[in-house]
Amino acid sequence: MKNLYPLKLKPAVKEIIWGGDRLKTDYGKSAPFEKLAESWELTVRPDGMNVIENGEYAGMTLGDYLAPELIGKGYSGDRFPLLIKFIDARDKLSIQVHPSDEYALKNEGEYGKTEMWYIVEAEEGAELVFGLNDGYSKKAFDRAVENGTVESLLRRVKVKPGDVYFIPSGLVHAIGAGILICEIQQNSNVTYRVYDYNRPGKDGKPRELHVAKAREVIVDYSPAQLETLRFSGRADLTPDLLATCDKFTVHKYEVSGELSLDVTERSFVSLTFVSGDGEIIFGKDSYKFAKGDTYFLPAGLGEVKLSSGNAVCIASEI
Repeated sequence: MKNLYPLKLKPAVKEIIWGGDRLKTDYGKSAPFEKLAESWELTVRPDGMNVIENGEYAGMTLGDYLAPELIGKGYSGDRFPLLIKFIDARDKLSIQVHPSDEYALKNEGEYGKTEMWYIVEAEEGAELVFGLNDGYSKKAFDRAVENGTVESLLRRVKVKPGDVYFIPSGLVHAIGAGILICEIQQNSNVTYRVYDYNRPGKDGKPRELHVAKAREVIVDYSPAQLETLRFSGRADLTPDLLATCDKFTVHKYEVSGELSLDVTERSFVSLTFVSGDGEIIFGKDSYKFAKGDTYFLPAGLGEVKLSSGNAVCIASEI
C-alpha cells in the first residue's frame, strides 16, 4: 500500500503551431521550444505522462504510482479517466469536433471526448466557436467544405475570464486567438479537424483534416441547447460548481484564508491553481503552490486544507 500525500505533478508539454509563450512567462512552465501550446497538468497516457515532483515518490511517473483504489471507488474503467490541460492559444485553433465513446471505441480504439473549458485569460474581443448557426444540414456542410466556406456555418461567442463552456461530444467548436483556458476532459486525444484556415504545419504542408469522420459525428445542437451547455444542462449548479456530468465534476474555489476539502475513497481530486499562491496543509506537513501548479490528491487521502489570501483553484474529480 502506497503512502498518501498531495502529489505535485510535472506536466507534459506540447508544441503546436498556434501556441504562445504565456505558460512559460506567467505560469511557471518550461519547454525547449517557443510555442508552448499545451501543458498537460493531469495525464496518464503514452503520449504524455506526469512525473511526481515531491516527497517519497519524486521522480516516479503518475502511471507507475497509481493503483485502482487511488483513482477511486467511483470508477471502474480500463484506463485513467481524465486529462487536464492549460491551453494557450496565441492564434486560433482548427475548427473541430470530438466523437462519442461508442464511435471512438469502434473507430479509434480510444474513448470519445467530452470536455469543459474554464476561461483563465482572454484578450478584449476574443471569441470561441461554439456550435453551428441555425439552418445547418449535412448538405449545407458538404457544400461549405467543397466551397471553402465552413466559417459561414459557425456560431461565435465572445468570452471573458471566468466564463465556463461545456463541450459534449458532437459539438463543433474551436478556441479563438488570445485565449488561455483550463480544460478538463475525458482521457482521449481523438480530434477530428473540420477546417484549419489552410495553415501549413511544421513540415510546411497543410495539416490533416478529418472531414468524413467529422460529418458522421457532428450533432446539430439547437440554440436553446447551446445556451444550457454553459451549465452542463443543469439549473442546480452553484457559483462554485462549474460542471457535473457522468465523466467529471468540476468546482472552482476562491481561497481567501483557509478552505477544507475532504478527499474520500470515492474519487481522487486534482487541484489546478489558475491564480495566487499559498499552501496545501495535510496533517503536520505543508506543500507550497503557485499559479500554474497542479497537485493530485489520491482517493482516500482525507482532509486537506488550502491556505492562501488570493488563490483560485479548479478542482476536478470523477
